[in-house]
Amino acid sequence: MTAHLRRRVDGALELRVNGVFVMDDAETSSERLLAQVVLELGARDVLVGGLGLGYTLRALLDGGADRVIVAEVEADVVGWFADDTIPGGRELTADPRTAIETGDVRDIVTAQLPSSLDAIVLDVDNGPDFLVHDANAKVYETDFIEQCATRLRPTGHLCVWSMADSPTLRARLAEHFEQVEARDVPVRLQGRRESYWVLRGSRPR
Repeated sequence: MTAHLRRRVDGALELRVNGVFVMDDAETSSERLLAQVVLELGARDVLVGGLGLGYTLRALLDGGADRVIVAEVEADVVGWFADDTIPGGRELTADPRTAIETGDVRDIVTAQLPSSLDAIVLDVDNGPDFLVHDANAKVYETDFIEQCATRLRPTGHLCVWSMADSPTLRARLAEHFEQVEARDVPVRLQGRRESYWVLRGSRPR
């Protein structure tokens, strides 16, 4: 994968991967909601898949998380935080509660001890039906969802960002979690009203 960062003519900072729009800093409500959902449920030890532009990480730290592990596959993205190319990035990565790990989120999740996390938050692609990188399909498959569930404490939560609702993903979550919720997040994109989605599984089976 190849990541590119650019400043648009409207002033927004935009992240693209393989030439495909991933996110910008003009609309970050759904990224921040990922953090809000797990914080409101009491999560304090959190693993985040996907650094993005840092809005989920910042919301977790500002909301009182004790420890945030961030898995980011793109070394360039990690570097943009370290040298402050992404404004405020150095501050976020220097926070003693933050641990940035460069690599595949699947490997980083499976390296965690069983029942060691309050929440896992996945924002590594556009969801199971709108993939930027085909290999990320495995992130939404049953085997990896099961791996996530085993790394969570009995009251833990798995939250997944998606461009659209996914009945298939909800069914897979239901195989491994007692409670499943899909929440739409109204957003405004280039003057249009759209919705992103946050899918959550709680209380691993």
